[in-house]
Amino acid sequence: MTRSTTDEAAAPQLPSPKERRRLREAKSLSEEQVAAAVGVTRATVRSWETGRTSPRGRKRVLYAKLIAPEPEALATTTPAAAMTAPVPAAPAPTAPGTVPESAAEPTPVPSAEPAPEAAPEVAPEVAPEAKAMVVAEADTGEEAAGERRLSPAGAFDELYARTAPNLVRQAYLLTGRRALARESVERAFQLAWHRWPEVAVDRDPAGWVRAAAYEYAMSPWHRLRRAHRHPDAPPTEPGKRALFDALLDLPPAYRRTLLLYDGVGLDLPETAAETEASTPAAAGRLMTARAAVAERLPELASAATPAEQSALLHDRLGGLARAEHVPVPQPARAVRTGSEDKARLWTRAAVAGVALLIAVTGLTLHTAPTHYEPPISPAERVGGVPPRGGPQKLTAQDLKLQKTLREQVAHGPERLIPQLR
Repeated sequence: MTRSTTDEAAAPQLPSPKERRRLREAKSLSEEQVAAAVGVTRATVRSWETGRTSPRGRKRVLYAKLIAPEPEALATTTPAAAMTAPVPAAPAPTAPGTVPESAAEPTPVPSAEPAPEAAPEVAPEVAPEAKAMVVAEADTGEEAAGERRLSPAGAFDELYARTAPNLVRQAYLLTGRRALARESVERAFQLAWHRWPEVAVDRDPAGWVRAAAYEYAMSPWHRLRRAHRHPDAPPTEPGKRALFDALLDLPPAYRRTLLLYDGVGLDLPETAAETEASTPAAAGRLMTARAAVAERLPELASAATPAEQSALLHDRLGGLARAEHVPVPQPARAVRTGSEDKARLWTRAAVAGVALLIAVTGLTLHTAPTHYEPPISPAERVGGVPPRGGPQKLTAQDLKLQKTLREQVAHGPERLIPQLR
């Protein structure tokens, strides 16, 4: 049965996946509570908030009512200011890599909603101008793409040219291995080209590729490979060497959170969504990672406010990424060709495997017996039986009877008459 156009038009419009998560946390609702109210599992709610799937039908209506903002909050706050975290004042244009003075003293915005779960204090969002560093993502270029229509290959090549070099530097800061960083980015873009119809309509294609590259780079299976068993040689400069060692000593989840927030420039909800953690958990990881890095960098420990600490760490990460000579990724055409060749190889391998399975099954059916044949028991040595011999020695009575039979004529009707003595 097909769904009518009136049902599709009546379906409520949902905000973006990251906005869904923010609205749920603004109402102090956990994933378990939303799942119980809608009638789904916690994994389904998390899938809705990460953008993998979207609710439909009655569940879509219930989910939209649960996360719908209050009218008072809509009238007094903007979507970006609905969070209870401090919001910095509008900064003046500054040079990249610096923090405006107004960002150091944020003004809290009152909210009509109850406060969410208590989270450790983190630095307020830094102005976009301050986050324009070498490890930050380039702009999405949606306006430019809207002016001219690109072919799928052209759109992929443009995304690759804008984001691939920066992603290699990010992956190097995440792993400390140049070859693995390049391999991770190329594998992520190969996967993106293989799933390009899905990636092309994503809200943030660069974020999709970044998440895939981070997941591949942080895979624990690389420890079994001899080429990636140990990190590359650290920088020779003492400051950069201390930061390099401090990053690699952090657990992978803490290292990724620190790089996304203080390096790439994502806000806390986006960082939590990309690392598949709650916002308080991401804030805790961020504060723990900063404290561990501050033990290696005295200048970071001497920062007065979290904003100054975030800006200083932002500059140090950018300097470390620019100073190291990371390998240049392959051209976009080579990545697309490699993805297509790999897809063809796996397709042929799957077809060959199915054909081999069919051939083995047919051969088995042809040569299999049609009835049960009991197996022949193996020979065994038998003991306790006397050996088989020749004729037995005749006794005296047997000899006498034999002599009588031979002397008597036995060719007529006569018969033996017993003789009595």
